[in-house]
Amino acid sequence: MKVLVPVKRVVDANVKVRVKADNTNVDTTNLKMALNPFCEIAVEEAVRLKEAGIATEIVVVSVGTKAVHEQLRTAMALGADRAIHIDSDDELVPLSIAKILHAVQLKEQADIVLLGKQSIDGDNNQTGQMLAALADLPQATFASQLNVDGTNLTVTREIDGGLQTLTMPLPAIVTADLRLNEPRYASLPNIMKAKRKPLESISLADLGVTLKSHQQIVKVTAPQERQAGIMVASVEELVEKLKNEAKVI
Repeated sequence: MKVLVPVKRVVDANVKVRVKADNTNVDTTNLKMALNPFCEIAVEEAVRLKEAGIATEIVVVSVGTKAVHEQLRTAMALGADRAIHIDSDDELVPLSIAKILHAVQLKEQADIVLLGKQSIDGDNNQTGQMLAALADLPQATFASQLNVDGTNLTVTREIDGGLQTLTMPLPAIVTADLRLNEPRYASLPNIMKAKRKPLESISLADLGVTLKSHQQIVKVTAPQERQAGIMVASVEELVEKLKNEAKVI
């Protein structure tokens, strides 16, 4: 069984981002970059499937400049067997990423495509669903538990009303939620081994994918500064402020 895990390079979650002076985008100059946390969870789950004797090969794929090699090597240090880099200098929207991943899936024919549910930069939560639609494959989003039984996949997913369990045939698309697992740390020997694992670079032309411009960023602004709280003398004053100032009741 082959597991394909798309991963993304994002600004480290512990770093405070700032907006460019011309409000065109986030300024990533000299910022620490990392593997998207949800992608890390997806990689960990794929590694656990391999350790359980279910998966036989884990392939990680990422779209971007050569800078993504760092995150691909990180994923291989965590346990992936090989990596695919789709070379692109453009900042692509989820639909374009989904089209690229569909082309990769047609080439790789993975039994499970396991993604993080979203990236912490765009927070779009769209790529997995769009990929499932393009590939016409069953999907389970927000997975908190995953079990493989032969050619069937059972996923427990988190929804507003609680937990939902789905069973579907393979191949299938799954997006990982926070509670699916706790990712491991890469050991030094595995980091050294990852440097020797195969990493293939492919152009969009080689994949046969033609992309269109689907949206345009008009303006990027920082969120408003959070206002300091105030102390109230009584419950009555609190209710009055919630009703007349905050207008939430």
